[in-house]
Amino acid sequence: MTKNKSKLQEYAEAIVIAILIALFIRTFVIQAFKIPSGSMKPTFEIGDHILVNKFICGIKIPFIRNTLIPISEPRRGDIVVFIYPEDRSKDFIKRVIGVSGDTIEIRNKKIYLNGLPYTDPYGIYTDDFIIPGSIQPRDNFGPMTVRPDSIFVMGDNRDQSYDSRFWGLVDLKDVMGKAFIIYWSIAPYDEKDSSLWSRFSSVLSRIRWKRFAQLPN
Repeated sequence: MTKNKSKLQEYAEAIVIAILIALFIRTFVIQAFKIPSGSMKPTFEIGDHILVNKFICGIKIPFIRNTLIPISEPRRGDIVVFIYPEDRSKDFIKRVIGVSGDTIEIRNKKIYLNGLPYTDPYGIYTDDFIIPGSIQPRDNFGPMTVRPDSIFVMGDNRDQSYDSRFWGLVDLKDVMGKAFIIYWSIAPYDEKDSSLWSRFSSVLSRIRWKRFAQLPN
C-alpha cells in the first residue's frame, strides 16, 4: 500500500511540476498565437500559427504587467503581439513604425517619420483610392508624436488594418512579445465545404507546407 501511494505521489508531483513549468514558459518565455485576420498580409496569412518570444520584452508581473526585469524594448520594424487597447480581452499583432519621441505623419498613404519619408519595405497597398483625413485617418494622419513608453504600430496590409492610425498608441507594458517563427499554417475552411467529410478530406490540401518554420521579416 505504501509503495502504491509513493508511486501515485511521484506521478502526481511529476504532473504538477510539468504543469508549473509549462505555465512558466507560457507566461514568461514563449507563447503560441493564431493569426485570425489578413491585416498583416503578406507577412502573415490567416491561419498561420506563430510563436512569440515574451522573454525579450522583459519579465512582467502577470495581470499588473509592470516590468520586473527589463530586457529590451521594441524597435522599428519589429512585429509585436500586444493587448488591444480598446478591448483588453483581445490580442493584436502589428509592426512597430514609431517608438518613443518619433513623430509620425501619413500623407496620401506615404509615411513620414520625423519629417522624412519612411522606407517602408513591408507595407502593401491594395486600394488606389485616397481617403481624405477629414473622413478617416487611413491614408492621411497626424502628425502625432509618440509619447514615452509607447509605440505606434501598423499592419503590413496598410489598407486593411485597424491600427494606431485609428485607436492610438500602444503602452510598452501591454506588449506581450515579438513574433519570431511560423510553426504551423493551414488555410481556413471553404464555406462551401459544409459537410464534415468534405472538411476532413480538404485538410491536407489546406496545409501550407512551405510556410512551416518560416521566419517573419
